[in-house]
Amino acid sequence: MGKQKQQQILKILEDTYRGSGTALQFGSLFQLLVAVMLSAQTNDNQVNAITGQLFARYPMAADFASLTAADLEPLISSCGLYKNKAKNIIASAKMICECYSGEVPCNKEALIKLPGVGAKTANVVLSVGFGIPALAVDTHVFRVANRLGLAEAKTPEQTETQLCALIPREQWGDAHHWLIWHGRKICKAKHPQCSECPLNNVCPSNQG
Repeated sequence: MGKQKQQQILKILEDTYRGSGTALQFGSLFQLLVAVMLSAQTNDNQVNAITGQLFARYPMAADFASLTAADLEPLISSCGLYKNKAKNIIASAKMICECYSGEVPCNKEALIKLPGVGAKTANVVLSVGFGIPALAVDTHVFRVANRLGLAEAKTPEQTETQLCALIPREQWGDAHHWLIWHGRKICKAKHPQCSECPLNNVCPSNQG
C-alpha cells in the first residue's frame, strides 16, 4: 500500500475516533499500571468492575506490596490468568516501593523490569499516564493495523516499529486509541462490520 493511502486511512481514523482515550478507570499512575496488567485477555469493562472495589480497598502501591497471593487472587478471580496476575502485581508493587519510593517509573527500561510488565503495558503507562509518546500494540492494534495495510508484520514488535515509522511521534498515543476503538466497534476479529466501516472504500481487506 502506498503512503498516500496509508495517510488517508489514518486521517479517517482520526476524524472518526478523535478524543477517544482509554476505557480503563484509575485514579493514579500505579492504579493505571495495575489496570493495564489486569486487562490482558480481559475486556476493559470487566477490569473496571474489578478495580472499582479493589482500588477503594487498596489504593496505593504500598497497600498491594503488603498483600499475599491468597489475599489478592479472590478479588481479581473474574479476570483471565488471575493467579499469575496476582503474583506479578504484588511483586511489581514491592519493587516500586523498594526501588522507586512508591512511584511508578517514567521510562520504558525501568517499567519492563517490573514483573509481568512487557512492552505493551509499558507503552500504555508511558502514553496514558505520563503523556510520553509511545504506541502500544495489543491484539486490537495488531489486527487492525495489519488488516488496514498500515503494517505488514507477523509480530506485535514488528507492527510497533512499522507504525512508529509511519505515524508522527506526537500522534502515537492517539493513534493507539484510534486503532483500539476501531477494532472494538467495527474491525472485530471474527465478524468485521465492513459494510458499516468508514474505511470500506480504502481498506485492502474489505469483506463487505
